[in-house]
Amino acid sequence: MKYLSALIITIIFTSSCSAAQKTLQNDSNGNVEVRNTIEIPSTTTNANNAIEISLGEDGTISDNGITETTETIYTEAFDHSILNNLLQKFVSANGNVDYKGLKGDYKTLQSYIELLKTNQPKDDWTKNDKLAYWINAYNALTIDLILRNYPTKSIKDIKDPWDQRLWKLGDNWQNLNDIEHKILRSMDEPRIHFAIVCASISCPKLQNTAFTASKLEDQLTNATKEFLADTTKNELSEEQIKISRIFKWFKKDFETNGSLIDFLNQYSDVKISNSAKKSFKDYDWNLNE
Repeated sequence: MKYLSALIITIIFTSSCSAAQKTLQNDSNGNVEVRNTIEIPSTTTNANNAIEISLGEDGTISDNGITETTETIYTEAFDHSILNNLLQKFVSANGNVDYKGLKGDYKTLQSYIELLKTNQPKDDWTKNDKLAYWINAYNALTIDLILRNYPTKSIKDIKDPWDQRLWKLGDNWQNLNDIEHKILRSMDEPRIHFAIVCASISCPKLQNTAFTASKLEDQLTNATKEFLADTTKNELSEEQIKISRIFKWFKKDFETNGSLIDFLNQYSDVKISNSAKKSFKDYDWNLNE
């Protein structure tokens, strides 16, 4: 048995056959520690950039083919850690953004945008990798737009905020409208509307963690549920709903696999009747700070 332990095992992705070898490493006290290095063949990688390791009942890698559990290790196509650190530092749990603080750390945001510019999604990226890239790009570029014009009371006080082509990603000058309508909406994932943020109070909250391919399903589901549960943005009951204008503007996106009520019932704690009366809330475009 080869023991799978975060303390003693280093996992290496390689195209060679599975093998184990011992390496020496100094610990924090200067002592030499023997570590087992397990090499995992690339043939275990599936179409979603994930490898599956069979584990025995005691948590060890199974040699005899008997699998009690399976651990999946996902290889992200793009590193969003710079953005994640910024969001953790300057965005509250409620989605309020410290734009003044971000302005003071503007170079770090620019370093993330530089990565976006030079590392475009490739054809062999998974759908989740592409979605995470473009969702994070949209949010980062929106923050950048606000900071270029800060202080401002609203994104709508900026001239043509969604049409300015300020960022050259690869060979193309992008604006926010193209990212949202030509790229993200074409990927058949209506929950993106609760992940991308227009820097306004009535928008879905800006999450204080970056989206990643390996966690995207849970992140999109949680963002959708949070938005629907926020009574400042949606008021839901069995017989009457007063909902965000997002559901009016992008009605077709939410009706690709049924009615709007069907979509809402997938993510709402309230069971809404198909005959429920519907109205839309006013949209507050004041800055989300």
